Amino acid sequence: MKVLKAQAHVNPWLIAIAVIVPTFLEMLDSTIVSVSLNHIAGNLSATTTEATWVQTSYLISNAVVLPAAAWFSSFYGRKRFLLACIAIFTLASCVCGAAPSLGVLILARIVQGAGGGALQPLSQAILFESFPPDKHGVAMAAYGMGVLTAPVLGPVLGGWVTDDYSWRWLFYMNMPMGLAAMWLCRRFVFDPPYIRAAKPGQIDGLGFGLLALWLGTLQIILDKGQDADWFAAVWVRWFALISVAAFIGFVIRQLSGAHPIADLRIFKDRNFTVGTLLISVAAVVIYGPLTLLPLLLQGLMGYGALDSGMTQVWREVGSILVVPVVGPLVNRVDNRKLIIGGFLLLGLSSWGYGGINLEFARLDLVWPTIIQGMGLGLCMIPLMTVALGMLKKEQMGNATGIFALARNLAGSVGIALLVTFQTRAAQSYQAFLVTHLTPYDTALHQAQQSVHAAVAAQVGPMQAAGLSDGAIYRELLRQSQMLSYIDDFRWLAVICFLVIPLAILLKKVVVKEPMPAH
Repeated sequence: MKVLKAQAHVNPWLIAIAVIVPTFLEMLDSTIVSVSLNHIAGNLSATTTEATWVQTSYLISNAVVLPAAAWFSSFYGRKRFLLACIAIFTLASCVCGAAPSLGVLILARIVQGAGGGALQPLSQAILFESFPPDKHGVAMAAYGMGVLTAPVLGPVLGGWVTDDYSWRWLFYMNMPMGLAAMWLCRRFVFDPPYIRAAKPGQIDGLGFGLLALWLGTLQIILDKGQDADWFAAVWVRWFALISVAAFIGFVIRQLSGAHPIADLRIFKDRNFTVGTLLISVAAVVIYGPLTLLPLLLQGLMGYGALDSGMTQVWREVGSILVVPVVGPLVNRVDNRKLIIGGFLLLGLSSWGYGGINLEFARLDLVWPTIIQGMGLGLCMIPLMTVALGMLKKEQMGNATGIFALARNLAGSVGIALLVTFQTRAAQSYQAFLVTHLTPYDTALHQAQQSVHAAVAAQVGPMQAAGLSDGAIYRELLRQSQMLSYIDDFRWLAVICFLVIPLAILLKKVVVKEPMPAH
């Protein structure tokens, strides 16, 4: 009774702050080390390829915990489980910062990812329950700011801290924020009655094992498949077979088991199914440019880690312009119109990226990036509201876990496919463009003479011939790479335009006005 009274008198915005802080922290750590892998590898006497396991290990353990968050919440109590997750995440961060070897760092990242995996679905479920239905849009706007800001801020903050201090501080700085998050959650978050009365039974160990096997093998394939030439490698074929078999076994187990860790029957709700599909596409559009633009800017244009990260800040500017407006609009405008508008902006943004060339200025990236941020803010918040808006409170924990897993998994698959397409397309363009490097090509002769004259002035005519031919070939490689990036961005635009009709399948969520106080 004392708990219910305390919960009733807590301002929902205090609860929002309490749960958004750890979510922001977890999302930040998913991207903050991406620009620091070279430094980590050098400091711990490892190769860059080995250092990528610092990122992969976090993603694997993070994904495994996501759909099981609802069961753990029912078994241990949601508040207790939330506090334990934040504590594990914070302590593992300290171990990451102090890691003496790559093996210790990878092990700590696995523990850190396991602790942080449940923070997203728990926070989203708590927010939905803490605010009345007519305020769900505003609550999701606040949540969306954390979800959209952290992945963008990660590379910028990571580049600055790594360049000016040390990569170890990327993990040490989690400690004060983690402690603050624990205090806020302990002070303002309470378990609702149905959580305290729940009797989840024993955990489905077989289902959990199949989930870990499916996601673990899949993530390894996505991370290492391109280097191994995908299915040309025997181990990739075996891992793919194991992953598919584990996935099928997991689905059968969850649909037939008495106490599933992830109740897949939630997909009977049409809004949740369509919303999950759309949020998966949005995740590809979020994480695709976050991966491709730094590769383009650092690999082709000579940008540093911090400079390439700073170009992503404009995405946050676009989100900040839109999110405060979208929150109140969610309950006043048909959400399907907002979602369609958001995906239109995302498509236009990706098409804008596809219009650049090797002579572009930084300003040419500003407007597409701002438009992308506006599109994300316009579609993400209504999507989260509509997808979960017709579910019961008892279904919320399970739904948010599956929802977050779909978003993260789609981001990982999307990144792997985009990088593969870019690499293969660059090879194809190189094979096409090299056909013009013949003695009969007039443009080539003119380029050779121009480059030869410039190089001869520096090194003399004897060495100029070989160096000028090498310079021309390097330019051909740069052009091939740029054309492949352009193709990737245009594919993202096409995908955004193609999924727009799916928004029409969403049912309109009727918001019940709160009862007047007596």
